[in-house]
Amino acid sequence: MTDPATLAAYDRAAAAYAEDWHAQPAPADMHALLLEHFRPGPTADIGCGSGRDTDWLTRNGFPATGYDAAEGLLAEARRRYPGLAFHAASLPDLDGVASGGFANVLCETVIMHLPAVRIAPAVRRLLALLAPGGTLWLSWRPTAGSDRRDEADRLYTAFDAALVHDALGGAAILYENIGDSASSGKPVHRLILRRPG
Repeated sequence: MTDPATLAAYDRAAAAYAEDWHAQPAPADMHALLLEHFRPGPTADIGCGSGRDTDWLTRNGFPATGYDAAEGLLAEARRRYPGLAFHAASLPDLDGVASGGFANVLCETVIMHLPAVRIAPAVRRLLALLAPGGTLWLSWRPTAGSDRRDEADRLYTAFDAALVHDALGGAAILYENIGDSASSGKPVHRLILRRPG
């Protein structure tokens, strides 16, 4: 499961995190890549936070359901986007989320909050959510050296990208890049993957 202290941090200050995320510039770089690689169809936003990306996906032809482990963030998402569906689910198991039914899965800057031993199972589970030929957007904030916690006690796990690559099975890598996010301004490792058809 997601690190308990990280979940507690998000629940404790959910409104403040939501305000910060919604005040950031739109992630235009991510949006351009999603429009290029995602296909129309049901979409899962895993780690949806306060729902900003779930809303964008739905408005741009990828009808999305948001899932998050933090009840406080889900409450913010439901308040901001009452017409969208948001449900509780935690990586790596994602209990209650059906396998094989999504055209697209978005998992934006979430897996770095998992202990290292849970990252590969989480990647395999995310890929299993996809229908054949479906597309996964997977990103994380790289942390060098050893695991660290920020001032709110959120965990940032240090791991090599090989841990993710080794969990991909037969998925094809459509795109991979490490660069600063246009929204947060922070470094992000991004992968776009296609499940075999």
